[in-house]
Amino acid sequence: MWWKYLTGLLLAAVIVAIFVLPPPQTQIGGVSRIFFFHVPAALIGFIAFVLSAIYGAVYLKGRDLSTDRKAVAAAEIGLMFTIIATISGAIFARITWGMYWNWDPRQTSILAVLLIYGAYFALRQAVPSHATRARLSAVYLLLAGILAPLLFFVLPRLYPSLHPNDSLVSGGGEFAMTLPVGLTFGASVLSFLLLYFWLHQLAVRAGRIKEKLEM
Repeated sequence: MWWKYLTGLLLAAVIVAIFVLPPPQTQIGGVSRIFFFHVPAALIGFIAFVLSAIYGAVYLKGRDLSTDRKAVAAAEIGLMFTIIATISGAIFARITWGMYWNWDPRQTSILAVLLIYGAYFALRQAVPSHATRARLSAVYLLLAGILAPLLFFVLPRLYPSLHPNDSLVSGGGEFAMTLPVGLTFGASVLSFLLLYFWLHQLAVRAGRIKEKLEM
């Protein structure tokens, strides 16, 4: 229970620090403060998708339907965080580049991620048998888990992008953030990660209740 209070305190501290500290990128100005939410949301979305793939692999090995619930919950929350990253990125793009959507490589890749995991939930809705649905979903999550690192980190960096590249690490490979900004960013990532585990617990319980009501 203590970590839930820690999550709330960290989120509150991050929100206060964001408006107290100078903008993380002085050239861009105040809009760069969205970095403290945009990047952690994208990172946690990626972690959630990786965990959903791991749960899928575990399900295929043991065929335990409780693991399928965990995989679904991880994918749901991963999709939620990725949507948050997409919306916050679009707001940043509108202020800095003049348009919400520019078909920038990173915007295009995150759209592909949203479509892939949106199709995952469409697949689950299309298969009535619980066992068959769980098996097909697990295989799908494994394939999607292979694509996720490519779409989040590799492909967007193969093409020229308007997106700032020195938010975390400078072109020379050095840590680009000042200590206060780095601490705030780390606290934001940790609070988002704790929030993920909290939401995952709730989603798994909700899934269990839903299954009992459908019996």
